[in-house]
Amino acid sequence: MSSITQPISSYFNQSKGILYSYFFALPLLILYEILIRISQPDQEYIVRISVDIWFSLLFTMFGLDALSFTFLVAAVAGAVIVYKKRDQLRNLKIRYFGWMILESLIYAIFIAIVINSLLGLMFNLSSGGALNELSKLQLFALSLGAGLYEELFFRVILVSFLFYLFNKLFRGKFTPYAWSVIIAALIFSGVHYVGEFGDIWSLRSFLFRFLFGLGLNLIYVKRGFGCAAWTHALYDIIVVLGR
Repeated sequence: MSSITQPISSYFNQSKGILYSYFFALPLLILYEILIRISQPDQEYIVRISVDIWFSLLFTMFGLDALSFTFLVAAVAGAVIVYKKRDQLRNLKIRYFGWMILESLIYAIFIAIVINSLLGLMFNLSSGGALNELSKLQLFALSLGAGLYEELFFRVILVSFLFYLFNKLFRGKFTPYAWSVIIAALIFSGVHYVGEFGDIWSLRSFLFRFLFGLGLNLIYVKRGFGCAAWTHALYDIIVVLGR
């Protein structure tokens, strides 16, 4: 029994770390930028993920080229992570990334089945909005971008900030984490109704987004940024393929 549980335990312990998360999430950035341009080659106004636009506006306010600075930040962050975790590089296991893809796909399917089954007992499915006007390639690109940028903002930045804040207000770890993941999920759900390509508001879709965000928050806390990002991206890709 120990010969089986030891590799599994090693996988979960190591793959949660920031080194694996960085290398695992990096392809999302590269593929997103490539597919965004391939799917919209002749359009002056390129449809992008809202969180990506927020970061781009912040960069341009300081006179920086958004795309170049984004890759610069990613490269610098990677250099810092690799340097700090350089002692772990020799033990980096490439096969773990395949397992992480499979794990993220299982999470995506499980979350979709559970949440849709739960809400299906209470509501009729309603969908629509401006996203129906986009091509599947555009939607595929946006799925990758959502996995990267929304998880970076709503999980890494927002959940971490809220946990830091509530950790000052409450004793113990459970209460700060509980408040952090719940409030972050509410904000995550609400943001999807903002902007030109925002969803048409309905109670069902709001609750779905909230529960989906809650699930992603828990994955981020327990399994790290990489698995949360790919779970989000793979779920969105499954939805696009099923349209």
